[in-house]
Amino acid sequence: QVQLVESGGGLVQAGDSLRVSCEASGRTFSSLALGWFRQAPGKEREFVAAISNTGLTRYYTDSVKGRSTISRDDAKSTVYLQMDRLKPEDTAIYYCAARAVLFPETKDQPGAYKYWGKGIQVTVSS
Repeated sequence: QVQLVESGGGLVQAGDSLRVSCEASGRTFSSLALGWFRQAPGKEREFVAAISNTGLTRYYTDSVKGRSTISRDDAKSTVYLQMDRLKPEDTAIYYCAARAVLFPETKDQPGAYKYWGKGIQVTVSS
């Protein structure tokens, strides 16, 4: 079983930067592919970014591409999502997710991820 714990959320202003983190335990971190999803009030959970087991392959949803960077530190068993030039529409609960293998065709499907964190709130004020 894999446990995922997010941290680093909070309230920021539009244009600010924020980095959210997710620490994993319960399984060799390098064996996991990781993803970030978010869910705004009244909306479905949506894909934000994903990174492969090796860290060599990364994917982003169009709305954050160029403003966000997903990275991983295997020594710390932690995956990060650096978000720059934040917008009010980035406001959501951000969830960390993990799976064994990152298949490109399912990278953005919540059902394809086996393990989930409890989420952390990110609020961007205008």
